[in-house]
Amino acid sequence: MKLSVVLCTYNPRTEYLFRVLEALKGQTLSPSGWEFVLVDNNSTNSFRDSIDLSWHPNAKVVEEKQPGLTPARITGIRTAGAEIIVCVDDDNVLRRDYLENSLSFLEKHPEVGAVGGKSIPLYEKAPPAWFSELNISLGCRDLGNQVQITSQKGKPVRIYPPMAPIGTGMVIRRKAFLDYADEAQQDPVRKALGRTGKALTSGEDNDMVLTLLRNGWEVAYSPDLYIDHLIPAGRVDSFYLAKMNRASSKSWLQVLAVHGIFPWKPVAPWTVPIRKIRAFFRIKPWKSPLQQIKYQGACGIFEGRAAIRQRWM
Repeated sequence: MKLSVVLCTYNPRTEYLFRVLEALKGQTLSPSGWEFVLVDNNSTNSFRDSIDLSWHPNAKVVEEKQPGLTPARITGIRTAGAEIIVCVDDDNVLRRDYLENSLSFLEKHPEVGAVGGKSIPLYEKAPPAWFSELNISLGCRDLGNQVQITSQKGKPVRIYPPMAPIGTGMVIRRKAFLDYADEAQQDPVRKALGRTGKALTSGEDNDMVLTLLRNGWEVAYSPDLYIDHLIPAGRVDSFYLAKMNRASSKSWLQVLAVHGIFPWKPVAPWTVPIRKIRAFFRIKPWKSPLQQIKYQGACGIFEGRAAIRQRWM
């Protein structure tokens, strides 16, 4: 087998997981040609009692008790036997030809270490009218119908590639991922960049992409990789979006700093409360949920700039 699917999950919504599994069951690539590794990241619900993987001849369930997406991925990918890994979340419904197209793309492009595609949101509840003003993707995107490939060819990365793969449905070479994991797990800052439990930090995928580029791999976007991304109502709630915007803004600056990219100057930690007060009156978060979310993002940037000062300056 040349391809393994690694599905990491923590207390999944059963109806979402059923849809994800049905999409995997219906793939044009025969189950005999790929391996399926489901990683239970220390779930406390009984979802495993309600799923049936007997349709797949090469399925296995493993546990990772350390909370967090990155530890779960590491366990799943170390368990997997194939060189090409398709990372699937428990709300990612793959189009029927996703696995076949993933395998084909990386076989045609041996220089590409990771590739992503279209992730189209299917909202349980329509987002508010102001949501489009936030520039928050929720793991969704559509970059058009042209293949895009980028490589640094040994040059330092100065700008994060806009077409770089996102975590949703990322297809990555096992060696490229494990080289990243072995490096990142030695650094407590980088270990803390990933999603853990209810924390909304989300920088591990960006760290992974920048590490691959530094290690000489190319990264790519292919429109032939298509996912329906199930978005529950809670993720378009203003409280959730505010919390996520703060956490992701902070971790974004930390990821860039790990790789020598500093879009904002670091600041002394003692200045952060002052900056937050000034931003409070400039952004006026009391006026609307949109302004509150923007204010929390600004707070995350201040906290990130202070964290950079403490670690790198």
